[in-house]
Amino acid sequence: MKMFCCLTPTADRRKAHDNSPVNNESNKPKDVEIVLEKHKDVDNGSVKSKVAVDSHSTKERFMESFDFYPGLPPGVKGVDTSTDGRPHLKTIYFKMGDTEEQVEFWSDANSEEVKECFRSATESDPSDILKLYNTSNSLMNISPRILANSPDTRYTLKVVGAKQCLSSDGLTPEINETLLSIEKRLLNLEKKIVLNSGDTPPAVWDMRAKVENLREKLESVEHMSWLGLYKDIDGKSTKAKNSNGLVQCCGTKKTKEKYQYSQQVFEKFEKLRSVELTDATRELLKKPTFDIWQWEDSEMLYLLQQMFVDLKLVERLYIELPMLQAFLFQVHLSYNYTPYHNFRHCFCVTQMMYGLIWLCNLQEKLDDIEMLILLVSAICHDLDHPGYNNAYQVNAKTELALRYNDISPLENHHAAVAFEILSCDASNVIKHLTPENHKRFRSGMIKCILATDMARHNEIVTAFKGVIGCYDNDNADHRMLMMMIFLKVSDISNEARPMDVSEPWVECLLQEFFMQSDAEKLEGLPVAPFMDREKVTKPSAQVGFIKFVLIPLYEALASMFQEIREPILTPVVKALEYYSDMNEKMEQDKEAVKLKQVGRRISSTIDPKVEPKRVSVSRKTSEVQPPSDDISPSS
Repeated sequence: MKMFCCLTPTADRRKAHDNSPVNNESNKPKDVEIVLEKHKDVDNGSVKSKVAVDSHSTKERFMESFDFYPGLPPGVKGVDTSTDGRPHLKTIYFKMGDTEEQVEFWSDANSEEVKECFRSATESDPSDILKLYNTSNSLMNISPRILANSPDTRYTLKVVGAKQCLSSDGLTPEINETLLSIEKRLLNLEKKIVLNSGDTPPAVWDMRAKVENLREKLESVEHMSWLGLYKDIDGKSTKAKNSNGLVQCCGTKKTKEKYQYSQQVFEKFEKLRSVELTDATRELLKKPTFDIWQWEDSEMLYLLQQMFVDLKLVERLYIELPMLQAFLFQVHLSYNYTPYHNFRHCFCVTQMMYGLIWLCNLQEKLDDIEMLILLVSAICHDLDHPGYNNAYQVNAKTELALRYNDISPLENHHAAVAFEILSCDASNVIKHLTPENHKRFRSGMIKCILATDMARHNEIVTAFKGVIGCYDNDNADHRMLMMMIFLKVSDISNEARPMDVSEPWVECLLQEFFMQSDAEKLEGLPVAPFMDREKVTKPSAQVGFIKFVLIPLYEALASMFQEIREPILTPVVKALEYYSDMNEKMEQDKEAVKLKQVGRRISSTIDPKVEPKRVSVSRKTSEVQPPSDDISPSS
């Protein structure tokens, strides 16, 4: 059975059209502009071709010349309009399943009216989604510009997203119920945290934003292509680009606020391109005493760029500056707003690595590829760090732990994100490396980043100590082990800096530790003592870390490079003394507080209403005499 639906234009629309200059013979131009609405896989969505026609036959010949137009069924030309420009009735033949149907509407109808026409013909609900295919099985946009066809070239219409499967907000009951359950759990979790700490931590706000982001994606038809749903195509490219033309290719999911902030940073970074760094600043950049707290993000990006230039890596490895800038921008975008493992930490580690390269004259021991490995590994070693360490990832059975089988999940992820950035043409700073050097670079960078896992610390330090006495710079394994040690030293080098630069980092690290331990307590996961806010203090945490981790590591490197002993190892030893004194004073203060509390408890047991008896001692007999009733207070 054929179903028929005709959409008639309103009187106002016809009147306006009849009075329009186009239909006024005196105003009708001799040249006619013909617009071809091309298939939506064309970049700009449409192509305009302007020709002069002076007769109907000429126009027909022009239409016949577009038989090559992609996506059209056989026998249908590229232009579908009336000869006089007036609204005309369009007939669209289609089939839905085994049923052949047709609709008719006026060519000046709007998109909603056309869609309503199709819905009426198919008896579908407004919440249902319609997908229309041509004879080539290509998806078509349902709009007034749809090309008329014949019964022999019927389109195919499919109705998806049935109304009985969707809730009022456009989600399936199962998805909606899951989201509501997540929201309820988040609210309960937030209440517990607020009761314990008195404030809502950033992690909760971040989780809430992720839930809202998930809901928005599920409610958006555009992001439901995996369900076979379809949304009107706007003819624009879907590849995400920023205002500077950089493709966001690294695939990291960032909040809108984060991306906007990174955009502002990059715009400032662009303005610094023409700025010449002074020789004094370039020399300071090579020192371990460099103050990393006085620089903005855009300035740190510029300083990172300068490191590549001054090490002559840009010149020798043919790194294009725009590509390097795009790479650094993507790196900045991929670091999260965590208290410690953020972009400033990235810059801090890279600056120390850069300083060690100059201090130890590594240019004489390593080639350009190895120098590039050191610098890029330092930049990328904590990419997309979530602020929760490997122990949490494994105990909580997170996606990263499952993906990497509990083996250095964070470090594997950092390396993967780094090479995802490098896989993009716009930010591929290793683009001009030979296949052999590319393989060397990838292998070396992965080894260096994985070496930053503190679970492997003793293993790597012991291996390095084993080759110190027989180190051979021609041995690639020896050089690789040395490079891993240099990155490890740079990664935990805060205490090698002046105290006013290093001490704020301790506060940042403890904040991140406490954030994790609080979450572990709520989830019933094991809590490391050095992360528990109820058991650890700043000096106690630093004393153990410096004594058992930093000093053995730094002494091992100093035994091979004596030049680091004074500028690097000495400040670490002083830092140990500083935090040991602080820890001792804090312990003394604790003891004093305990004694005061004991004194208060003792005094509170004495009844203040009972006056203590007075006694007198005889000088002659030294015997205790009972107090006399007539003793005056003054005596």
